[in-house]
Amino acid sequence: MAPIANISSNDSSRHCHRLLLTGASGNLGRVLRERLRPYADILRLSDINDLGPTAAHEEAIVCDLADADGVDRLVQGVDAIVHLGGVSVERPFDEILPANIQGVYNLYEAARKQGVKRVVFASSNHTIGFYPQGQTIDTDVPLRPDGYYGISKAFGENLSRFYFDRYGIETVCLRIGSSFPEARDRRMLITWLGYDDLTQLVVQSLFVPNVGHTIVYGASANRESWWDNSRAAHLGFDPQESSEQFRAKVESQPPLAADDIAGKFQGGAFVKAGPFTS
Repeated sequence: MAPIANISSNDSSRHCHRLLLTGASGNLGRVLRERLRPYADILRLSDINDLGPTAAHEEAIVCDLADADGVDRLVQGVDAIVHLGGVSVERPFDEILPANIQGVYNLYEAARKQGVKRVVFASSNHTIGFYPQGQTIDTDVPLRPDGYYGISKAFGENLSRFYFDRYGIETVCLRIGSSFPEARDRRMLITWLGYDDLTQLVVQSLFVPNVGHTIVYGASANRESWWDNSRAAHLGFDPQESSEQFRAKVESQPPLAADDIAGKFQGGAFVKAGPFTS
């Protein structure tokens, strides 16, 4: 793993005893399972799917986020939570509801009961997906989710704000752009978040003190940007990667048709997903 700017895992202030990572079998969960190892004595991993063999420093618990009692047991004894769990693509509402809405409520209720005071919540750029491409927005703009998935992440952002205001549970909501090994299309040249920058953002969100309730856009230092993170400057997130390395490959692809709304809104293809039929 390449060095992460402003982060040293040897700093005792950037370390916890037991860290919970939900969604640990997902694409980003697998990435962070390895990269968060230096920042906790014990990494508790959770997913609804099999988590595979565990290392000496790991605990693996298969858990359905819609199971409130199971989530409460999952959260017992942890110091902080990185919450990636849930459906990560656009689906019908009744498929989104159990993990992404009931599940995030169960997680925060468990955190309240168990005294956990820091959550890093994987939100999404799809909370603001109906803003036009090319418009620069900050984290205070009204939410404009582009589908049921985006609505669930907007719910999570609002729920986490409530749990901070009422119960003092601090949350950093990561409006993740497009975190993949490479940028795949023209939109991703703007929204791409490299894995080193993802790791830096998560670690900063875990250990920077007094974050209150913070929303931050997750994108690398790409040539173009639609997102203004000035209101999250206290996190010290300093992206080092850039999508520029993928530009020639991406621009060799045919552009979207002029009337394709996926090229008009920041949410890309999510704005036209569905309708879903049985």
